[in-house]
Amino acid sequence: MSDTLPHPALRPADDRRTGDERRIGDERRTGDDRRIGDERRTGDERRIGDDRRDVNAATVLRTVLDRGPIARSRVAALTGLSASAVSRQVVDLTRIGLLCERPELTGGGAGTVGRPQLPVDVDTGRLAVAGLHIGVPYTTFSLLDLRGNVLRRQELSNRGRTGQAVLGPLLERLPRLLAQVPGGRTVVGLGAVTGGTVDPDRGMTVRHDPLRWKDMPLGELLSRASGLPVRVDNHARALTQAEILFGHPAARRSMVHLFVGHVVDAALAVAGVVHLGPASATGDVAHLPVPGDDTLCHCGRTGCLAAAASDTTLFEAAAADGITSRPDRAELIAAVQAGDRRADLLVRRRAAIVGRALALLADVVNPDLLVLTETFAVLDPVYLDVVRAEFALRSHLRRDADLLIAQRRGADALAVAAGAAVLGVLYARPLQATAPAPAPPAGPGRLL
Repeated sequence: MSDTLPHPALRPADDRRTGDERRIGDERRTGDDRRIGDERRTGDERRIGDDRRDVNAATVLRTVLDRGPIARSRVAALTGLSASAVSRQVVDLTRIGLLCERPELTGGGAGTVGRPQLPVDVDTGRLAVAGLHIGVPYTTFSLLDLRGNVLRRQELSNRGRTGQAVLGPLLERLPRLLAQVPGGRTVVGLGAVTGGTVDPDRGMTVRHDPLRWKDMPLGELLSRASGLPVRVDNHARALTQAEILFGHPAARRSMVHLFVGHVVDAALAVAGVVHLGPASATGDVAHLPVPGDDTLCHCGRTGCLAAAASDTTLFEAAAADGITSRPDRAELIAAVQAGDRRADLLVRRRAAIVGRALALLADVVNPDLLVLTETFAVLDPVYLDVVRAEFALRSHLRRDADLLIAQRRGADALAVAAGAAVLGVLYARPLQATAPAPAPPAGPGRLL
């Protein structure tokens, strides 16, 4: 066998060969040989190239969210992307309504050398997202801008309804609520969050015991009523996503969020990603044991965290003790703020139970941040201090209790969380999320 290469005249000419013989790199090649990046490529290769663009777009968008208003050159320095790549992404993100230029902030004047930098920022004036938090006593409707600022919030009483009856009036009213978006913004998606086990991929609430929901197709029903793409999630995961996007910087390293209301849920995030476990559950803290408690749980046992620490139990206890005329959040809040000692003791007892649960979660997960959403810890730092004291006493890691904070959105927390179900997708995949769907639903929506 000769060890020399064939004579060039005996080889197929690169520029003239066709089909599979065309080398990778040939601008005229077809089929599977087309390189990633070729505008004419098809199938998986196009998706990989589009994903790369979306990753870069998300990197630029998140940097502007964190640091904006900011010059393009600074974005390039912070992200490691080239100046031309940043400029391309800014053009795309501006075109679809996610970024805007801020010429009024352009530097200049005496002593300025070179061309002034034109800052860019998240555009809060063109697009909006809608949110629904569906709770036991009431549903919260919200409209948010792209920075998570609440443009409109409205609480709608569920009037004690459960099952399908919760949704009937809401579905009827939803189009009118969406029509009230301020400033001529376009609503691009609807987030719907609730407690219990929620499957975001199927848009379904798998189980919500207090509402008596099982396999409720929430996403389909809301999309049909609103004409918008809908993102459904558990409220603890949505609160966690909101904290990652708009809250404490440590949340992007690792965090655990505990929600205490009529249901008790937790969520975990690591490296800025909210964990979604098998069967659409982050993990079920509702049935952690509370020694010495005999409150009956939905599961049929006693001494579960969901029963011992729930709003239902707390409000019923307040009514039974004569503190309030009926089991009611507003009445108990009023009693606490008026200095009723019995009300104070009830709230402190629950705070201690919550502190013990958080100590256990912290010892298991060892996160950088613990965030608590609980009515009284949010309203009055005195009760957060009770939670922290119990946490410090019970944690075997003896962690600094300062890693434990109450969420800082106050009455807007659930409104922001509902919208964050959509905003989390938008900031992770901005180009895909805002691309027109192949078969869009009737109505103005185009997100997800």
